[in-house]
Amino acid sequence: MRIRLRSTLFASAILAGSLLSACSSPTEAGEDSAETRVVATEQGDVTIPADPQKIVVLNSALAGYLYALDVPVYGTLPLNTRTEEFPEFWADEAEADDTWMVPWSDDGFDFEALFEKDPDLIIGGGQGFPGKQAADAYDQLTEIAPTVLVSSSLTTWQEELDFIADDILDKSDEAQGLKDNYEARTAEVRDAITAPSTPVSYMLFGSDMSPWSIPETASLPSTLGDVGLEAAPVVADNPDFELFGSGDSFEVSTENVGEVFTYPTVFVLGFQSDVTTVAELSENPVYAALPAFEAGDAYDLPYWAHRADYLATMALLDTIETMFG
Repeated sequence: MRIRLRSTLFASAILAGSLLSACSSPTEAGEDSAETRVVATEQGDVTIPADPQKIVVLNSALAGYLYALDVPVYGTLPLNTRTEEFPEFWADEAEADDTWMVPWSDDGFDFEALFEKDPDLIIGGGQGFPGKQAADAYDQLTEIAPTVLVSSSLTTWQEELDFIADDILDKSDEAQGLKDNYEARTAEVRDAITAPSTPVSYMLFGSDMSPWSIPETASLPSTLGDVGLEAAPVVADNPDFELFGSGDSFEVSTENVGEVFTYPTVFVLGFQSDVTTVAELSENPVYAALPAFEAGDAYDLPYWAHRADYLATMALLDTIETMFG
């Protein structure tokens, strides 16, 4: 995939657009302002279309909010840079909308391809690698279309939903409906399950099998806390650990596993893919000796439970109900 500077055509078109904007009359500017909205972001105020028709979302972890709100997605990223698949929870909706799969690599976005598609709004940011890429490329993205970045400081799906629905899309009523559905479902699951011993901790593995953990303030522990699975105070108990990136994970050396995962229950999951299981880890004496493993209170979670949007969170509640119901 080509990740390079804009073509001459790209630069010329932007220059022409700038000249037209500079020549607009006060009347034209006033008419335009009635059809726009201003969104406050960490990058400053961004003027966007009031009713965008061609929205590109540069983070698949954010696109699900638009589908849940019944907002068409013109283009978005695949699940990761090594696949050409959309997340399973809205793949059917993407096919129905004929959503364009934005070319993407570890080096960044294909700016020429984005320009040629002529979006009228770009939404980026959020958690993880694509969020950082969008932040790094913000100036280039704004030359293609008005660009709003979701702050990485929004660590729960509710915070992300509120910003996208209220600030960007003006769909606060629809967002409240989704949150009401979540509250009703968590109450059902809480009443239906027999919770394991608490507090619970989270063991996260990448493809290299290095152990990581998830802080108690992150979205996953918060969600499971709502159904009675109290999160272990992992960060509070280990203040020397440094939170990574946007703050929803931290690395644990293999030597420290026995000192960190001392809680009665542990959930095991992969980062971006299912890379291991409790059964496989139990063959390693380091993990087999942990209290949760010895007591039979170590459980597998699907990789998508980490950084879950609204749709994935609702699926996670189903998983928990099945697991402990």
